[in-house]
Amino acid sequence: MSTVFGHVNIIASEWRRLSRFYQEVFACVPVPPVRKQSGPLLETATGVPGARLEGEHLRLPGFGEQGPTLEIYSYEDALDRPQPLPNRKGFGHLAFQVPDVAGTLARVLEQGGATQGSVVSLPVPGKGVVTFVYAADPEGNLLEIQSWSERQAVEDGR
Repeated sequence: MSTVFGHVNIIASEWRRLSRFYQEVFACVPVPPVRKQSGPLLETATGVPGARLEGEHLRLPGFGEQGPTLEIYSYEDALDRPQPLPNRKGFGHLAFQVPDVAGTLARVLEQGGATQGSVVSLPVPGKGVVTFVYAADPEGNLLEIQSWSERQAVEDGR
């Protein structure tokens, strides 16, 4: 078997609320069952003494029934983290390609998210024009919302 990307994990304060956000805004679909895990094997695998977690996987849009998932869990004793910033080392953000950046940003805000920047269109030579904005989900995890236009627009100077 070759290597295949499996999932990305978010540790949430309220996994059910965050799961609803990703379902409502980005059309992610739950992949049963809800996971409730604890015990010595989880403690050994995570290195977290007394680890107890609950959550679910959401199928990410655009890849079909076997595509990667977004795993959203809440630990019984989760630790706080520093404010995520686009230029902080480590994992930065989740990016979603959408047909309407401004409309999706409005849904992010309606569902309890926040803006991190403003919508811009940036030419990428040889690729096209990307219209994008950084935002945050209701728990402060950074998102990039993007849409691409045709390459010809950049090559024609439009």
